[in-house]
Amino acid sequence: MNPERKPDTLTVIAISVVAAAVVDILHELVGHGGACLLSGAQPLVVSTVHFECSVDSRFVSAGGTIVNLIAGAICWVVARHVTAPRLRYFLWLTMVFSFLDGGGYFLYSGVANIGDWSYVIHDLHPAWAWRVGLTVLGFFLYWWFVVVSIRALQPLLSPDQEMRLQLTRRLTFIPYFTNGVLLTVAGLLNPVGMMLVAISAMAASFGGTSGLLWMGMLQRGDDIPPPHEEGATITRSNAWIGTGAVVAGIFILVLGRGVHLSH
Repeated sequence: MNPERKPDTLTVIAISVVAAAVVDILHELVGHGGACLLSGAQPLVVSTVHFECSVDSRFVSAGGTIVNLIAGAICWVVARHVTAPRLRYFLWLTMVFSFLDGGGYFLYSGVANIGDWSYVIHDLHPAWAWRVGLTVLGFFLYWWFVVVSIRALQPLLSPDQEMRLQLTRRLTFIPYFTNGVLLTVAGLLNPVGMMLVAISAMAASFGGTSGLLWMGMLQRGDDIPPPHEEGATITRSNAWIGTGAVVAGIFILVLGRGVHLSH
């Protein structure tokens, strides 16, 4: 890869950290927490992998995914009008993490019968039909979100196919592993127990965003039009790196341990 076109690794990691933390907070605090408040219940505890409400309900369980899908759609629209490469990449990553988290939850709950949407459909009959419906919905949504995501990344890439594939790998693989490590490390400190690390932190991060690892292959055909000109390079930004370090520390050491919202 031409060194002049190579995205700065530390800046990409920092942007990935901030985007991952934002999406997680949107899911847990804004989504589940907002639904809890709208239900007239009392928020109790929030961490990076769970939210406790004084009253469990389908609406509270669905709230995280609903907010993620709304946030993803907003970032998708806004990113089209942003030309600054680092900000556009942040919006793109926030969109990708939000969309894949949302679509992945439907698929995950339908197949494994655990997670937020397994509670949403609990006691609904016939149970097998609801699980099949969630699985099918999740599969098609996830695929569509991957296609939308790789199309939206094109302005940051190159018309040259080989260069485009190399840039895509760096801009998708780095955030995939950054997101997975961040959520897993923070999840290890959660106040509920290690089971949540497996079924929430690791499953939602390494499993839920796995589309980042293979979306680049969709560019090998003619279905994803390449950009007409060279995209701007993501260069070194000390501001982003510093912000990423601060966000990672707060996310792991404060939110990871759990924050009590009510006594």
